[in-house]
Amino acid sequence: MNGILRRVQSSLSALLPKSSSDRPTISSYGQEESNLTPEEMQPVMEWLFLSLFNAGYFGRSHLFWLQPEGSVELNRLLQQLHRQGEPVLAYRCGARTSPPPAEFYWRLMSEHPSMRIYQLEVKQDD
Repeated sequence: MNGILRRVQSSLSALLPKSSSDRPTISSYGQEESNLTPEEMQPVMEWLFLSLFNAGYFGRSHLFWLQPEGSVELNRLLQQLHRQGEPVLAYRCGARTSPPPAEFYWRLMSEHPSMRIYQLEVKQDD
């Protein structure tokens, strides 16, 4: 009996990710302040997860539920996370998004039907 159990566990473990780096991870910030319900947030999170997965990105990313007013602390955190080479994304909760940190801009991810998802990008000097 134990032999059969070990073979089943071995077979199942081969199908499961070995570590968290085998799948995208999304850290989420500002959910409480967003005034969105979990039912409204879930499809956004699912879409982002599948987008990262389909793009072949299996690392960590960050999603901010942004209000129109920004803060110095928020901009510092956005810059710090971007410098780590991890995608920084935003969902616009109001009529407009908060201003990005200096030398950055929010690029609209038009692939999402809500037209409310942005990725933080560095401004390029032309």
